[in-house]
Amino acid sequence: MRLSEGRILTTHSGSLPRPPELTDLYARRQQGDSVDAAKIRQAGNDAVRRVVSKQVQAGIDVGNDGEQTRDGFFLYVVQRLQGLGGSWVRPTRADADRYPMFAERRRREFAARTVVNARDSMPEAVGQIVYAGTAAMAEDCAGFRAALDAAGKPFVEAFMTAPSPGMVACAMRNRHYETEERYLAALGEALGNEYHMIAESGFLLQLDCPDLALERHVTFKDRPLSEFLSFAESVVETINRAIETIPAERVRMHVCWGNYDGPHDSDVELAAILPVLLRAKVGGLVLPFANGRHAQDYHCFASRPLGDDQVLVAGVIDTLSNVIEHPRVVADRLERVAEVIGDPRRVLAGTDCGFDTAAGTGRVAPDVVWAKLATLRDGARLASRQLFDS
Repeated sequence: MRLSEGRILTTHSGSLPRPPELTDLYARRQQGDSVDAAKIRQAGNDAVRRVVSKQVQAGIDVGNDGEQTRDGFFLYVVQRLQGLGGSWVRPTRADADRYPMFAERRRREFAARTVVNARDSMPEAVGQIVYAGTAAMAEDCAGFRAALDAAGKPFVEAFMTAPSPGMVACAMRNRHYETEERYLAALGEALGNEYHMIAESGFLLQLDCPDLALERHVTFKDRPLSEFLSFAESVVETINRAIETIPAERVRMHVCWGNYDGPHDSDVELAAILPVLLRAKVGGLVLPFANGRHAQDYHCFASRPLGDDQVLVAGVIDTLSNVIEHPRVVADRLERVAEVIGDPRRVLAGTDCGFDTAAGTGRVAPDVVWAKLATLRDGARLASRQLFDS
């Protein structure tokens, strides 16, 4: 994982806007319509080439495929795991329970949009979990590599994402294994195939682990904090086993409290979960510091510092607002984070989360997304002058 040598490198958290026609294909497939797999694959690969080009234009240093060949950051595993079936409805979030007017407004808004649903009609584990997505993952890696080659290998580094076994375990509940621990272990073993394929293809692996924060106010909203922390510890242990043979510097871990514009006043504090996160054998953390609930969280690293060889991707762009941050605001955020970390080389500029975590759910207009990433670049340049040239 490259350090910010001489200047703050820019990156983001994964998903980028999908073309409307691709979103429509994913939504129709989820609804049970007959959609040609080759058509989806071609549309996805075309979209990958487009987002690679758009990232280059925006000045992204560490870029990815925008998750274009997937319908969501974790939903796509439904197509790749055997042993899933049936359906259930995920619990509501604690802040939605507290603010029913907000919840109803959000429900009406999404009912009018073409989206891939990440809560209703989730499958369950009804049999042994077996990974059957090798061919699809190989196509993802090959398509991204082809797009990079066509663009002249434009990034300092390239990354691909894969979901935490804990996220899948919570979203697709266990109805087969005797214990939740065995289910989690089975998911870790299965998803480990994707982790290794990404790393062996020469990409950085980004583990998407919102479960390590989000599930406190979803699955564990009516249970003691200690039970949630125990769950988080089990997830980190499972991840460590799954990536045991991947060099830590080739893995970064993204954690957030849910990519939705809600109250977030039920979020667990970063200070409570950071000791658990720091047990993950990864080379870096990707955390949100731009939104109004977690903008102050970087202070936690003053008392709980990163590991000596770890980097921090600081989210300094809000992925839920169409307000384009001023470059000076971005720079100020980066400078504050760098001061706490103590070494600007170990700080990268990033976004709070993805811009389209499930197809069609993005809150930011696509043209504004690219403007936000451009201002990320401009703010990183300003911060670099202060941090490296002074």
